[in-house]
Amino acid sequence: RIYVDGPFGSPSEEVFNYDVSLCVAGGIGVTPFACVLHTLLDGWTHFRLQRLYFVWVCRELRSFYWFAELLCSVHHKLWQENRPDYFNMKLYVSQTDTLQVMSEEKYRPITSRLLVGRPRWKLLLNEVGKTNKHKRVGVFCCGPKAISSTLHRLCNSFQSSETVFEFNKESFN
Repeated sequence: RIYVDGPFGSPSEEVFNYDVSLCVAGGIGVTPFACVLHTLLDGWTHFRLQRLYFVWVCRELRSFYWFAELLCSVHHKLWQENRPDYFNMKLYVSQTDTLQVMSEEKYRPITSRLLVGRPRWKLLLNEVGKTNKHKRVGVFCCGPKAISSTLHRLCNSFQSSETVFEFNKESFN
């Protein structure tokens, strides 16, 4: 006999149970967040979520092409629905020795949010905290251990009575 227990949801399903969520992906760690983005395309009005911060760090620019059309579609949909502040996207290219550009016009929402280098996590959390006072912010991370360890430590040590960061780790097993 085989017993199957489940299905078990992933931590990223909890993104919609916060007023504000911060999704952080490192490289291929963006995969669990693709379903979050697809859900926003299908309809976001019945969720508690009022603002989604999306940070994706990749070594090379070409990695952003994996989900470029999806990111642009979410961006365009929310702008058409007069909700430009709902989705805050920051994309980081960490390897700068062979830096290229996404020159295609259809990827303009991505290129305007493309940053060179690595995120300054403490500053990012401070920015999110100042913008979302008196809120619980769900922080969801999938990527290298260095990123998740840093975010976990910062979420636990964030010194503000006005914003609470709750860390959730997504992982591939």
